[in-house]
Amino acid sequence: MALASPLLALPFMASDRDRVESALRTAVRTRDAHLNELASHLIVAGGKRLRPVLAIAAAQVGSEKAVSDEVIQGGIACELVHLGSLYHDDVMDESATRRGVDTVNARWGNLQAILAGDFMLAKASEIAAALGTEVVTLLAQTIGRLCEGQIEELRHTYDMSRSIPSYLVSIEGKTASLFATSARIGALVAGHDRLIVEALTSYGTAYGMVFQIVDDILDVIATDDELGKRSGHDMEEGVYTLPVLLTLTSDSTDAIELRDLLGRPFSGTERDKALVIVRSNSGVKNAIETAREYVTIAEAQCDKLPVSSATNALRQAPHVLLESVIR
Repeated sequence: MALASPLLALPFMASDRDRVESALRTAVRTRDAHLNELASHLIVAGGKRLRPVLAIAAAQVGSEKAVSDEVIQGGIACELVHLGSLYHDDVMDESATRRGVDTVNARWGNLQAILAGDFMLAKASEIAAALGTEVVTLLAQTIGRLCEGQIEELRHTYDMSRSIPSYLVSIEGKTASLFATSARIGALVAGHDRLIVEALTSYGTAYGMVFQIVDDILDVIATDDELGKRSGHDMEEGVYTLPVLLTLTSDSTDAIELRDLLGRPFSGTERDKALVIVRSNSGVKNAIETAREYVTIAEAQCDKLPVSSATNALRQAPHVLLESVIR
């Protein structure tokens, strides 16, 4: 659904993405053929590789040169954390497909999916350790934040009284923290000075917030065909995201009707009714405005960076995300 990121048009990015793909496959290769198949399953299925791409873009700020192998390794450490978390998410959500293929849990069972996810996290840590104490510590802290964000979401399942701050804390942990770490690792490994490192880290957080809010908006406004899954899936699972929460807090008869539908698993046509309410209410519009605030934050961090193709692409990237939900 999201439009192509300007980051993909950076000099050397096409070849750098090839380097990422090769390094990812190498990173999960073991002597055990079955574990190789489990660990490489989603890698082979493809993906945007946004986290390595962000690490590469952060490293290229102020430079027009190809990045080092160490930057590529830093990027794939972040991607492996992301992939490992997807394996675990699919078990928790009982998902049957992802990226157009069977999930690992659907094909091989929950136990093997959990262990394969753990293996990805272990390989990420191994790679990060080779890049230095600061990088491996940062990655370990980020894995902790991913867990904190997910727990915050899970403890509010089917909770119509969930606050907006709870939602924002959750997505900052479960999504934005890994984007921030990707940018920070790219900056650290490239040897940028501390002011640039901090600006890129803050940029990564803001970009990640835009990314998740946009994703949550798409879940309620896009069609099943556009999403490749059932729209309103989060509501079905009892996860009430920003456009839903903003609709619930609106002073309207629609909010009352939506409250009557939520707070429990859907039955019959209740999902369709809930989607109609959310799509026609101000919740989506207000969620877009919240995302726009984070776009502004990302722009402000770009103002602190040296002029370069990477800086320009970083500035444009959150705008492109936001455009995918403005209709």
